[in-house]
Amino acid sequence: MVDGLPERVAVHDLQRSAVPERLLASWQRSEDYGIPLESVEPVFTGTENLGSLFFECGDQVLADLHTTLANEPISLMLTDADGVVLSRRSGDDTLLKALDDVHLAPGFAYSERDVGTNGLGLALADRTPTLVRADQHYALDLNLFTCAAVPVLDPSTGRLEGSVNLTTWSHAPSELLLALARSAASNTTTLMLARNSGRRARPTPRGQVFRVEVPRLEPGSGSLRDLSSAWTSAVAHAADAMTAGSVVAAIGELGAGRATALGQAARLAHPQDRILSAGAPEPDDVPTWLNLWTPELGKSHTAVIVRDVDLLPAWAAERLRDLITRGVGGARAGLPFAVTAERWADIPGALAKLIDTVVEIPPLRDRPDDILPLAAHLARVVRGRDVTFTGPARRALQGFGWPGNADQLTAVIRQAASRADVVDVGHLPSEVLAGATRRLSRIETFERGEIIRVLSHGSATMAEAAQELGMSRATLYRKVAQYGIDVARLHT
Repeated sequence: MVDGLPERVAVHDLQRSAVPERLLASWQRSEDYGIPLESVEPVFTGTENLGSLFFECGDQVLADLHTTLANEPISLMLTDADGVVLSRRSGDDTLLKALDDVHLAPGFAYSERDVGTNGLGLALADRTPTLVRADQHYALDLNLFTCAAVPVLDPSTGRLEGSVNLTTWSHAPSELLLALARSAASNTTTLMLARNSGRRARPTPRGQVFRVEVPRLEPGSGSLRDLSSAWTSAVAHAADAMTAGSVVAAIGELGAGRATALGQAARLAHPQDRILSAGAPEPDDVPTWLNLWTPELGKSHTAVIVRDVDLLPAWAAERLRDLITRGVGGARAGLPFAVTAERWADIPGALAKLIDTVVEIPPLRDRPDDILPLAAHLARVVRGRDVTFTGPARRALQGFGWPGNADQLTAVIRQAASRADVVDVGHLPSEVLAGATRRLSRIETFERGEIIRVLSHGSATMAEAAQELGMSRATLYRKVAQYGIDVARLHT
């Protein structure tokens, strides 16, 4: 900070009065996120799941607009709600090459959180039409461009679906750019409304397939380190191996935190290194994914974590091995390298030969002391402040087997904490409330959960609870016994 202004303002010697408040706020957020000024480091997530109504309509609108702008130095893009570029069109090859150089291309996430202030990222963050010119971008790499973006909302639900983004050179006329983006977004919404009766479900969010994390503090992010001895021992084992120059494999169940453990270990072993974290891509994205490695592996002080290598095709694993061992002088010549997989036997042979140390990450059910600390940490991230869990909610969380491990816990807590500052059993899904009893059918799981919800409110008598549940008191007593519900514990 310089005189109360973000560093970005000082770099360009701008006065507060000359900077729009929205832009200044975005610069401040970008600095808080730890976005570097010199270059952009977007996440590659891939371009699968392009079957939504929003994509079909938006892509058609931009295809039609492209026919009239084919000779103009303008790139037309469609992004999803996370800022991932879904499609891109332009008749200007020079512009496309420049956009490729900053990874403003299909499959890359360009949210404000990923690359700092930019047109589409700010439009999605503020949910309002946005024009960002030249040096108004946070990262200097983007100063070549002017970007206009307009968010697109589902006309039926009001849910943010994505954005229309038009990008041109910073020196090109831009007066009509935002108007064109508004028109394309409006036409997309109109077309979505016309086709609404045949709408398909919105695809699930993609994971971060290719991400670079530099050694910086990021408010509101990070992972919890102060956990059980089972967790800290695994992290320490991996860190010791990395410090000694070994190639490490973390194995364990899906969602157990294998990549998180390796990330924490890499921070302990190489605190000043960048961490390049890459996951196995969708089959159609493998060639693009492999091409991303060459420029990254040539950079010094980079630790590499490749997630889910057991999902890589054998030929891709061989190419990756060659890139790692030949591109930086050999894996044992100083490149910190680690992988994750569910089982050692499933790691492709080309990569297995590089591995010196195997660290097993125990599932969450074998680390019961980690459940509540993780839940509190996740809730704080979602809510931005401490969240309280009632006694019944804490017991339900600890009593569940978590077959999906930390990933499942994350999903449950995100949903619960987004609804309240005090999480009770009423905010938890029925399958969690079913606890570790015998395997129940979906109907039984729901019924047991509803009984626990009602009985967890201490003022309700069994007669009142039975009435609210629509059953007789005798039936309620029978089901309490059948499902192994400890009524006394619900009230303590």
